[in-house]
Amino acid sequence: MDDPLAGVLALTGVGAAAAHSRSSIDALLRHPAMRRDAARVAAQAAIQGARASAALAAGEPDAVADSGPAAGEGDADAVADDPVLQGALRVAAEVPALADVWRRSPRQALARLHVLAARDLVADDDALGRPRPEADAARLDQLLRVSTATTAPGVVVAAIVHGELLALGTFGSADDVVARAAERVVLVARGVDTKAVSVPEAGHLALARAYLPLAAAFATGRPDGVAAWIRHCADAYARGAEAGLTIAEYMRTAPRVR
Repeated sequence: MDDPLAGVLALTGVGAAAAHSRSSIDALLRHPAMRRDAARVAAQAAIQGARASAALAAGEPDAVADSGPAAGEGDADAVADDPVLQGALRVAAEVPALADVWRRSPRQALARLHVLAARDLVADDDALGRPRPEADAARLDQLLRVSTATTAPGVVVAAIVHGELLALGTFGSADDVVARAAERVVLVARGVDTKAVSVPEAGHLALARAYLPLAAAFATGRPDGVAAWIRHCADAYARGAEAGLTIAEYMRTAPRVR
């Protein structure tokens, strides 16, 4: 049986962009800090990613995800007052565990992502984790099947999952945060960022002015729009790897607390 994403790999620039982003993440995973401090790097990457995702959700294209040593420590009151950021932080904390779930049951993982992201955003708890009645169930089913069946590069799968979930608006609340979180989950589940130490959301934030226009181009299904979106995501992953390297370098050189 033919791979459903075989045609995508032949689109202009997709293969080269995927290879570049993968090599950038591989370089991050080879950083000396990964031998002792991978968990600390991952924790900081999760916080920065959550903040970047919340900034994108708020429509703040000029926001900058802080990659300094104190990034993510922010004002507790500001976090408490922002339910989108709270949801993004909850999601980020569960990415490694949900990567394992995604390999077995992407639908279950996706539902859990929505429960975490939208808990403070919906009035009816019964709506958490449940696709809205108007959602395209057949298209969602196809996406979830393809996400685990294809042999396409993980960076390509992650970009398609992200773009499709944005286009579908499956839940009707926190869909953009869920889409970016699912992208991160797929990068871990597909063996691209095995330690969850890159910050793809920071890459998307850095490229924020192109984010929605290219997501809309992807949603048309036209080959040029699909290719442009995947190249955009690959660029975001490479930039996210750079953000991870900044964190890793700080962890490697900073005095350890005893």
